[in-house]
Amino acid sequence: MSKQHNENEANRKKEQLEQFTTDDRGKKLTTNQGLKVSEDEFSLKAGERGPTLMEDFHFREKMTHFDHERIPERVVHARGFAAHGEFEVYESMKPYTKAGFLQNPSQKTPVFVRFSTVAGSRGSGELARDARGFATKFYTEEGNYDLVGNNIPVFFIQDAMKFPDLVHALKPEPHNEMPQAASAHDTFWDFVANNQESAHMVMWAMSDRAIPRSFRMMEGFGVHTFRFINEEGKSHFVKFHWKPVLGTHSVVWDEAQKINGKDPDFHRRDLWESIENGDYPEYELGVQIVPEEDEFNFEFDILDPTKLWPEEDIPVKIIGKMTLNRNVDNVFAETEQVAFHPGHVVPGIDFTNDPLLQGRLFSYTDTQLIRLGGPNFHELPINRPVCPFHNNQRDGYGRQTINRGPVSYHKNSLAENTPATSTEKEGGYTHYHEKIDAHKVRARSESFKDHFSQATLFWNSMSAAEKEHIMNAFSFELGKVKNKSVQKQVVDMFANVSHELATIFADAIGVTPPAERKNSVTKSSPALSQENTVKSPKTRKLAVIIGQQFDGIEVTSVLNALTKDGVQAEIISDKLGTVHGSNGTELEVDHTFLTADSVLFDAVYAVGGSNEDKAFYKKAALFIYEAYSHYKPIGATAEGIKLLQIEGMENDPGVIYGGDSISFPSKFIEAIAAHRFWGREVV
Repeated sequence: MSKQHNENEANRKKEQLEQFTTDDRGKKLTTNQGLKVSEDEFSLKAGERGPTLMEDFHFREKMTHFDHERIPERVVHARGFAAHGEFEVYESMKPYTKAGFLQNPSQKTPVFVRFSTVAGSRGSGELARDARGFATKFYTEEGNYDLVGNNIPVFFIQDAMKFPDLVHALKPEPHNEMPQAASAHDTFWDFVANNQESAHMVMWAMSDRAIPRSFRMMEGFGVHTFRFINEEGKSHFVKFHWKPVLGTHSVVWDEAQKINGKDPDFHRRDLWESIENGDYPEYELGVQIVPEEDEFNFEFDILDPTKLWPEEDIPVKIIGKMTLNRNVDNVFAETEQVAFHPGHVVPGIDFTNDPLLQGRLFSYTDTQLIRLGGPNFHELPINRPVCPFHNNQRDGYGRQTINRGPVSYHKNSLAENTPATSTEKEGGYTHYHEKIDAHKVRARSESFKDHFSQATLFWNSMSAAEKEHIMNAFSFELGKVKNKSVQKQVVDMFANVSHELATIFADAIGVTPPAERKNSVTKSSPALSQENTVKSPKTRKLAVIIGQQFDGIEVTSVLNALTKDGVQAEIISDKLGTVHGSNGTELEVDHTFLTADSVLFDAVYAVGGSNEDKAFYKKAALFIYEAYSHYKPIGATAEGIKLLQIEGMENDPGVIYGGDSISFPSKFIEAIAAHRFWGREVV
C-alpha cells in the first residue's frame, strides 16, 4: 500500500472526525457542577430491578435540563391533535382492581385523547415515519387518570436516564437544524448502533406501524407494565391496549411522502371530519394480566419496556370501549394546554419498577412547569378534574382558585385539621406495599440484556409485503446516512435480528454484507401483523372520477350501495360545479384534478363520461394509475373501464369492473374493505 494512499486515508478519517467535532471531544463527563460522573447509562435504584431513588441528583439534573430545553411547544409530541369522548367498561374488573371507573358498565367516564407525532416540531407534516403518541385522560369521580402511551408497544430505551440522549439524537442535528421530523440521518442511527437495546423499537419504526392511515386506525399501548390492585390488596401486573374497531391500517411510504406535501394536516383533518360527520372513532380497551407470583415465568423480563408480552402467551382481555364524539372548541386551550402525566393515577392502579416508567414519573411534572408557566397547570379547564379537589397548595404562576381563610397547612387546629387525609377505605390512595431489600446501585438487571430476540419475533411475524416494506425502510433511512462507519455498524447490529434483512439493505446502501449468523428464534406472533387486523369499508374515502353525460342510473345505484356500507364517496372532475348524468341525474363536484390527489383517498371509482375529451381522460388516467401503484382498490364501470384497459390493469387483483349494477357494488365493497392488494406487480 503506497504512502500516498495512507496519507489520503488518514486525511479522510481526520475530516470525518472533524465533521462531528464538539468542544467536549476528549473530555470527561461531569455534572453541571463539574462533578465527574462514573455512570451515565443507569439511574440509581434500590437493587437492579428496584425503584429509582429520589436522591439520584445526576438523573434529576440531566432530566430537568432536558425537560426545559424548549418553550413553549412540547420537546417531544409537539405536533398533536385531540378530541373529547367517553369510556364505558363492559364488565366489572373488581377481581383485579378497585379503580372506580372500571366497575360499573352503566357508567360513562368522560375522556380527552391527544394523538401526536414524536420527533417533529408543531408545524411539521403528520405523515412522517415516526411513533405516534396516544394519550388518554379519564375524568373519573376519584380524580384524573392518565394513560399516556404510544401506537407502538415498546420503546427505544430501558432506562429514563437515556431519554435525553435518544431525543437529542433523533431531533434535527443542531449544527444545521436538519432534517425536520425524520430519523433518516447520521446522529439517530449512530445512537441506534451504539445503544442496541433500541433494536426492537427500530423494527417497529421501520414497519408500516410508523406511517398509520389515520389516528382512527392505529393501536394504542400503555408501553409500561403497571399494577392492578384490588380491594384485598392483591397485585396483578397489567399492560394496556387500545384496539381500534376499524382495524389497524397504514399507508405506503411513497404515499406518505406525497401526503405530507399535498395535505400536511391529513391526520388531524381525518379525525376532525370523522367526528363532524358522526363517524365517531371507537377503540376497545384491552388488558394483559399476569399474577404477581408469575413475574419470573417468562423468557423475558416483564418490566423491560423494550419487550412486549406476546398475545398468544398472555391473551388480551377486552374490557371496555372508548368513543370519541366531540371535537375541541379551541386547539390551544385544549390540545396544547392539556397536561398528561403517567403519575396521575386513581386507587387500584399503581406502578412497577420499570426504570423508564420511574423516570417519567418525575419528568412529566417537571416539563409542565416550564411549558405551562408554573405549578397551577391543573387549574386550566382542560386539566381540571370533574371531582372536587382540596389541599394546602397556594399561590404561584397561573393561580385561579381564590382560597379563603388564614389556614393553609397540615396539621392544624384552627380549621379542625381540614382538609383531612382519607383512609384507604374512604378512597385514600395507598401505594402497593412492595418489599425492597437491596443495595443502591447504578446498574441494569441482567434480565434486561437480551436486545434481539423480540426484534426477531417481530420480523418473523410479518407478512411478505410487510417484510418488503421494512427492508425498503431500512434502505431509505440508511441511504440518507452519510457516515459509512455508522451504516456498517447498523448492518452488523441488525444481522442479529435477521441475516436476510441486514444483507438486503446492506446491498442497497453499498455496505459489505454481514457474516452469516445463526438465529435460534423461530417463534412468530400473528397479532403483530397488520394483515390479520379487522378489515371494513366503513369511513373509507372513495374518489369518484366522473364526467359529463355519465350513466346516471348505474352510478346512482352503485353510490347508494357504497354509501349504505359506510363508504364516503367524493366526486372529482375537471371543473367544480355540477356534472349531469344521461337520465337527468346531477352530482355536485367536490374536487377537481387540481385540488385533489389519489394519495388522499383509499380507493378510486372510475366512471368517466360520454362527453369528455382526451385532456379529461389523461388527467383521470394519471390519478387512477397512482392509486393503482399504491395497491389500492380500483373500480370502474361504463366509460371508466376504458381507462383500465389502456393501462393494462383490468385483470389485476383488487381491480373490479363490469356493467352488472347488482354484483359490482358488493365485489367493490369487498375490495375496499381489503385495504391493499400487495400481490400486484407494479412497474
